[in-house]
Amino acid sequence: MNYPAEKYFGKLEQVHAFYDEMPTGVSVSETGRIFINFPKWGDEVKSTVVEIIDGELIPYPSKEANIFNIDAPDEGFLSVQSIVADGKGTLWVLDTAAPNFDAPIIGGAKLVAIDLATNKIRRTYTFTKDVVLDTTYLNDVRVDLRRGAEGTAYITDSSITGPGALIVLDLSTGDAFRILNGEHSTSVDPEFLPKVEGQILMNRDKTGKVSPWQVAADGIALSPDGKVLYFCPLSSRHLYSIETDLIFDKNIKANDLEKHVKDWGEKGASDGMATAADGTIYAGDYENNSIRSINPDGTMETIIHDPQILWPDTLSIGPDKYLYFTSNQLQRQSGFHYGKDLREKPYSLFRVLIEKEPANQN
Repeated sequence: MNYPAEKYFGKLEQVHAFYDEMPTGVSVSETGRIFINFPKWGDEVKSTVVEIIDGELIPYPSKEANIFNIDAPDEGFLSVQSIVADGKGTLWVLDTAAPNFDAPIIGGAKLVAIDLATNKIRRTYTFTKDVVLDTTYLNDVRVDLRRGAEGTAYITDSSITGPGALIVLDLSTGDAFRILNGEHSTSVDPEFLPKVEGQILMNRDKTGKVSPWQVAADGIALSPDGKVLYFCPLSSRHLYSIETDLIFDKNIKANDLEKHVKDWGEKGASDGMATAADGTIYAGDYENNSIRSINPDGTMETIIHDPQILWPDTLSIGPDKYLYFTSNQLQRQSGFHYGKDLREKPYSLFRVLIEKEPANQN
């Protein structure tokens, strides 16, 4: 006998299956090249940044670039959390230098610009101790090449032990500063209780100790005109935004910037976000095996709901008008299950047709 059951919808396509380390980031360039990154969260990571070429994972921009040198921490990738192709020939690589969410190695946390035409590193940006704190975990980045002499990067600090924040980096001077440090909009929602695959998600270690799993500012997206920056804590269902002009308004004190943050309400609990050319924001909903769109008028809808979407992580819109995203079973890691790894390989890179171009954020 057939009984009523939950309805799933949307056409999900698998682009690549991963049988080794767990991916987080994906970015599709303006020419359709696909890049993936693997942070060091306990898996044996051979190369933390790769390009998918003919179904193979090729170290990017080279095997040597994926070898970390403790004596020269600004050289070589250690544990990359995010990669973003800007649509103008550059891949931006965000290295946490913090394997397993440990304190970042001094001088190792960096944003690296790679020229996609030559596949060479063009510039590396490191951070001072007042910007990247001992508790900082650099998570995601968006670049606006229109603001400033050479552009501006916006980065989320998704700390699990310290204040969440947004980091603003001048790509001309290399100067950076923190905003919304420890404010409500970048912090864990104290009332948030994540529920994934029908279970409450908590830290559960080998000793039997149980504690809340709390992660600060994570997802980030920029409006097509660069005037609005959207962001969300991982441990929250709310979407927030700030007008970018206000970030640079010297008449607004740092402590008053939170007053100008807009709360868009609940969108679901999300990891990554991406913006289409018409201003639509796409966000994962890791509690509900879904991808959701937040339309320019503020209305929201679910575009795909599928049981295979096991923790949608990073999102990227390709020139083929598909939304690409990784599904990496983050919620099944051993740290949530008393030391037992419940992940089932493969992890996946999926895509769904949205018929929209990526936002021109430069």
